[in-house]
Amino acid sequence: MISRRKAILGAIIIILITSLSTFVLSNIIQITIDDKVLITKNDYEKLMDVYKKYEKVIAIENMVKQNFLNDVEDKDLVEGQIKGMFQALGDPYSVYMTKDEFTSFMEHTKGTYGGIGIIVAPGEDNLITVVSPIEDTPGERAGIKPGDKIVKVNGKEFTADKMDDAVKVMKGKPKTNVDITILRKDENGNSKFIDLTITRETIRLKSVKSKMLKDKIGYIRIISFDELTYEDFMKHLEKLQDNGMKGLIIDLRNNPGGLLSETVEIADELIGKSVVVYTETKNGEREYRRSDADKLNIPFVVLVNEGSASASEILSGAVKDTNSGILIGTKTFGKGIVQRITQLKDGSGFKLTVSEYFTPSGVSIHGKGIEPDIVLENPDDIEQIGVKNIEEDKQLQKAIEVIKEEIGK
Repeated sequence: MISRRKAILGAIIIILITSLSTFVLSNIIQITIDDKVLITKNDYEKLMDVYKKYEKVIAIENMVKQNFLNDVEDKDLVEGQIKGMFQALGDPYSVYMTKDEFTSFMEHTKGTYGGIGIIVAPGEDNLITVVSPIEDTPGERAGIKPGDKIVKVNGKEFTADKMDDAVKVMKGKPKTNVDITILRKDENGNSKFIDLTITRETIRLKSVKSKMLKDKIGYIRIISFDELTYEDFMKHLEKLQDNGMKGLIIDLRNNPGGLLSETVEIADELIGKSVVVYTETKNGEREYRRSDADKLNIPFVVLVNEGSASASEILSGAVKDTNSGILIGTKTFGKGIVQRITQLKDGSGFKLTVSEYFTPSGVSIHGKGIEPDIVLENPDDIEQIGVKNIEEDKQLQKAIEVIKEEIGK
């Protein structure tokens, strides 16, 4: 009986050893024989597909290494290939950034950097287009306006496909100068070049400012949407309410946008129960952002212009579609797509357009902008907008007039 058990146990052990040996031999020993590697036919076909896909790139890279007059680093060739991949998308908002470029980009989003204080975007004409100068910065004081085209920085020509390089040159240590050449069109469509020498400063963004105007009309200017914008907005709003505010003007002019989450939070305070915005991917996947029923119970006006972009347009579109307030000014910039920012392990990173956003009524504003309820241009020679220049700011004057009429009702 014991011998029979031993025989059965021995047979089981032999089977296990044989199975394990067969597995090891078939997956290790037979894969590598001398200087050859054996793989399955399926794996071979996959490798050949990859080689055929990239053989042109490999061949050209080898020719460059063998024949190019100067030395070239492998990593530089790889970086260039990846940049080219993003450029091939034909989307100026999708960009690959080297480690240095990505670091510079992230510093800018934190809100403090050395520079001249302008927000730029690639134009359809492949020129670097000013979305807006940031309030109370060297760029604004130098007279740079939304729609201006930056064609030279420090005497070197730049186009939109090299925008990140141009931005890198415009940034720098405070109290140093940078030369900018802009291309501007007048009201008759005539173009002229303007040369400017601007002294860089430390740019610290204050995203929200406010003031109580005459007749208990509150004024809140939102300069951009960063991590603290909603919190700051509520502090300013509550202070105005405590002082007996009867109507409100929200100024989004020259606001280039920012964080969607902050925009939705502010919209929630203004428009009542509604969809604020929804995004849609190329696969039709939608994500909705909604507001609840609580809202501001006084009349308000939103000021916009061609420098109001992205997140500013989300807020403006939500107000307009829900008839919660009145939009006054000029048509907005027209940036209605969403980028995802990704950092890679080596410190490089990229922005990739992943979805398009729509106003509550399902309107896409990308490339079109939002038309205000009351269209009104400001004088071309106005030096500054807002309460500091209220006598010349026709749009702000109109907003005050409209708010008084709404309070009277």
